[in-house]
Amino acid sequence: MISGRAPSWQLILADLALILFLVTLSALANEAAHESSDDPRSPADSADRQQIAPQIAASQALFRPTPLGPSIEEWLREQSADPRATLTIFAQHQAADEAAIWDQAQALASNAELAGFAVRVVITQGQDSDVYASLAYDAPVTVAAD
Repeated sequence: MISGRAPSWQLILADLALILFLVTLSALANEAAHESSDDPRSPADSADRQQIAPQIAASQALFRPTPLGPSIEEWLREQSADPRATLTIFAQHQAADEAAIWDQAQALASNAELAGFAVRVVITQGQDSDVYASLAYDAPVTVAAD
């Protein structure tokens, strides 16, 4: 028996849920297409070349140079020597302090290299000037373009 009643509220709600699902799916697909076109590692921008994307892990130890604290050499001697660990020197500078902060970062990097640690320096401009070092199990990730 077919009744002449109007569709129930459950059917209307199901239709609305399906519409919402399709709109959300469409938005996610558009977002993914937009992100891949902006990605510098996309195959269109990097034909047959590999890029190294740094991976910065959580620190196992931090060093901040202070007048009363240990030097970088003393601090590194206290750390366990692990070939998988990388010392990353983070330097942030104001426009006026750029040369001084860069010199501090280079000095820390040179001393760490002499101590046998893999070193990299990340320097940015910011509101404050600061230099510190992070020892972590960072590893560069090779990204190959297809």
